[in-house]
Amino acid sequence: MNRRRLLLGAGGAGVLAALGGAAGTGYMMLSGSGDRPLALVYRGPAACAGCSEAVAALLRGAPSGFRTEFCGPGEQVALSADSLAGASVYAQPGGGDVRQAWRRLRGHAEEVRGFVHGGGNYLGFCLGAYLAGADPGFGLAGVGVEGYIYSAEATVHDQDDTVVGVDWRGRRRHMFFQDGALFRPKPGTPVTVLATYDSGGAAAVVTGYGSGRVGLVGPHPEADRSWYDDAGLTNPDGVRFDLGHDLIESTLRRD
Repeated sequence: MNRRRLLLGAGGAGVLAALGGAAGTGYMMLSGSGDRPLALVYRGPAACAGCSEAVAALLRGAPSGFRTEFCGPGEQVALSADSLAGASVYAQPGGGDVRQAWRRLRGHAEEVRGFVHGGGNYLGFCLGAYLAGADPGFGLAGVGVEGYIYSAEATVHDQDDTVVGVDWRGRRRHMFFQDGALFRPKPGTPVTVLATYDSGGAAAVVTGYGSGRVGLVGPHPEADRSWYDDAGLTNPDGVRFDLGHDLIESTLRRD
């Protein structure tokens, strides 16, 4: 249908309006504000319009109260070992084709791996979750990562925007979905499954990598009302962000 038909997890144009103007205006002003933890959010050709802004808004609203900065080509902050060293979280939003995105990001693979292995946190939403896998990807996930719609047990069979039901910590909930990932825990790897699809396959997980943590979700808990309006969809739960906040806080938690 529109750009979401072509992109994994595109964000609504209304996100920008909600932020009060040009993309990024409200975020870069937060640099150095107080002692709130810093989350770097990728923005660039490996993400789609609105996705980075939606993830940043989710992080800012989380209980941990992040300040957020965008990183990537054309941003004031580059994606580098130096910029990651000052962050608590690196977030990879939704975007386009996995292999095309990987070609743009593979030059940063060692930097991202080093950040997480040394104790940093990686959050992957839709495409960002695919990129946590190993073929292709950063190789951060202690789980197999595959397309849910292509799995034998899938209840969604096309790439159209839709709303999927999940079991999130034992409660029936719904999220925006567009060709998101399914996770298969590997034997012997500690993995916390936060949510499952109706098929029983994992829809959101938290796992470890070195001293760091990795939180991944196939659907879009960051989707704001504009995503649903643009696609002509309704979330029966209403537009809420508590599931995304749970993913974030569960990733940060060191038990």
